[in-house]
Amino acid sequence: MSTAVNDPKQAHAFRFVRRAYADGVAELVYAFDDGPELVERIGFPAAPALPPQRQAAFDAALDLLHLVAGISYYKAGVPPALRVETGAPSADTAELLDALYLHGLGEFAYHNRLDLRGRIAFPRGADAPAPAPALGLPARTLVPIGGGKDSLVSVESLKAIGAEATAVWIGNSPLIAACAARTGLPTLNLTRELSPVLFEYNRAGAWNGHIPVTAINSAILVVAAVLYGHDGIAFSNERSASSATLEYDGQAVNHQWSKGYAFERLLHAWVHVHVAADLAYFSLLRPFSELAVTQRFARLSRYFEVFSSCNRNFRLLGPRPADRWCGQCPKCHFVFLALAPFLPKITLVGIFGRNLLDDEAQTAGFDALLEYREHKPFECVGEGGESRAAMHVLAQRPEWREDAIVARYAREIAPQLDATALDLAPWLAPADEDQVPQRLRGALRALA
Repeated sequence: MSTAVNDPKQAHAFRFVRRAYADGVAELVYAFDDGPELVERIGFPAAPALPPQRQAAFDAALDLLHLVAGISYYKAGVPPALRVETGAPSADTAELLDALYLHGLGEFAYHNRLDLRGRIAFPRGADAPAPAPALGLPARTLVPIGGGKDSLVSVESLKAIGAEATAVWIGNSPLIAACAARTGLPTLNLTRELSPVLFEYNRAGAWNGHIPVTAINSAILVVAAVLYGHDGIAFSNERSASSATLEYDGQAVNHQWSKGYAFERLLHAWVHVHVAADLAYFSLLRPFSELAVTQRFARLSRYFEVFSSCNRNFRLLGPRPADRWCGQCPKCHFVFLALAPFLPKITLVGIFGRNLLDDEAQTAGFDALLEYREHKPFECVGEGGESRAAMHVLAQRPEWREDAIVARYAREIAPQLDATALDLAPWLAPADEDQVPQRLRGALRALA
């Protein structure tokens, strides 16, 4: 990359060049200055013909997907100008995008020591249009499956009220496919093919790091809901996702920002204005903490042998626990700790194939979850207060309190904590903030 047009770090502008859809494939095209086009493709298998009355909604959803998915490429160079060559977005769309690119790239900026404040400003076109009409979408819900506990809790709560739902995922993970099959729901496997040019840029030293994948997946599923005919998109993001990982240079940095309530509210409102009055984007688990979700998952033994929240092993599939759980990463640490208060010890150790809380080599990992001498990990894990409450429960139980990590907690950490802040009960009580549509509110009651 010797010339400015080929080095995204030297580019003056990031361009949203065009987008198109045909025969079940959405094509999203970007470029830095006059450099090579970056072409991403999203596959919608067995896509039905689009009813004419949904065309405007589909076009609006596809426009947003083009703008949201661009974050994967923009971060390679973070140039000072953003050029939307398909037409300037409306003011409310630009506000959503400004927030997403700033906060969704917060972790990326932190690790690369970049300050994106004042740098991200999407062009603004006309004011937002009048709210979109209802499309008469069928009363069925897309439920994104990630292979972990949260989405499976959502699935079972929807099944409990007889709601029609489709298990959907993006990509080719066999583990996720196995979890989706175990739900017994109809399944929909979408595909996403990133531009190979991006990987060339990365190999040559472009900026790289965490992106808000949930936001991209959300935009994909808004398109899918219009195309396949669903009136709901039910993510499984709990209230703990809104908690920042750390504060840096006066700005909150949240690894899970696009799983948080702020983004959910923005996209929920945007969908109703631009796509359809009868399409709901929401998280079914929003009122609940991570601990409350794990408490409910502990009742779902039929999934114990197929689920995994491990980010290192999530693409693998095999008969042994080690094929699904690395036992070393923050997600393994947190899920083990969060489930421990609600499962018999022999059951939990069987799920993971080992006792993570009796391994002194794992001390630093659990300290980070407790926010003891360290901020919580840049991972989708619960709040430090949740981890401390769970560990405190274990320290009182004979079957756990002699394990190495638990014993050290009781000996060294617990005496430094305010005992009144270690009660498990507040974490198990639901909050009253959510955007669950009226027809599915029974699913919230099923989670009680």
